[in-house]
Amino acid sequence: MMSRTWIVDRGSWIVERAALIVLSIVIASPTAGAQRRGNPFSQYFGSPDEMYQPPDFHGNVPYDGRFTFARIRYRGFAHFSGREGPGWSHDYPDAEENFAKILRDVTAVRPFVEQGPMVGSVLVALDDPLLFKYPVSYMSEPGGWNPNDKELAGFRNYILKGGFMIFDDFREGWRGEYDWTHLRELVAKALPNARWIQLTGNEPIFDSFFKIDIKAVSQWHTESAYGNEPPTFWAVFQDNDPKKRLILMANVDDDIGESWQWSGSGFVPISESNEIYKLGINYVIYALTH
Repeated sequence: MMSRTWIVDRGSWIVERAALIVLSIVIASPTAGAQRRGNPFSQYFGSPDEMYQPPDFHGNVPYDGRFTFARIRYRGFAHFSGREGPGWSHDYPDAEENFAKILRDVTAVRPFVEQGPMVGSVLVALDDPLLFKYPVSYMSEPGGWNPNDKELAGFRNYILKGGFMIFDDFREGWRGEYDWTHLRELVAKALPNARWIQLTGNEPIFDSFFKIDIKAVSQWHTESAYGNEPPTFWAVFQDNDPKKRLILMANVDDDIGESWQWSGSGFVPISESNEIYKLGINYVIYALTH
């Protein structure tokens, strides 16, 4: 495969394009149990206003200007799944630790990977001013997201000031909540004029670092632990103009975080996890250069 090299300076981030290499090697096997969806008794695990703290969380690394994967945390215990906790913390911290290593190894981005017991990411609530230090953020299981007014305002301000958010690990509708509908309703509250557009694969985000064929991606079993529906990719663009910056990305019927989590275990075939890593790298590079 052909390689290209280019450098883009966007603030403090420098990105260099590298040749395609095998992405899943040198990834340690994750130790957390596989995620399984759904728990009808999740409301009994704690108050809906309580912020869950994962057992593997040892605090956020102090901000020092490096690119750091920011995982969005939300209140309550919706979609609770054993040690992995509520939906927002599923696949934590293995997914982002593995992804950060790959991002470091194949690009010129020098992300936070590990410092003492802290690994992979920072956990940030939408009403935390710290969020504005992280240009790229990720939310798992948005079907369990039930924000208050302050959190919705934080989400709105983050996006309008240049933030880029990825929604992952949810379905269009397999149980009563209909996660995709729920997410669209919440985004409409914060951004009333936002319009979701299904992506075709020809958009710049699919060629920001690697050339990705989403038609091929849609044929893979990228959900890993559940379901057989092919994923689709949806976005909101600035001013609803597909020629402008993409600001929200939704992986519908997909779970790229779980593919990252289990990439070193053999649970997800290497050929598939490689492509899912490439998808995540494209998201980050696109966000840092647009």
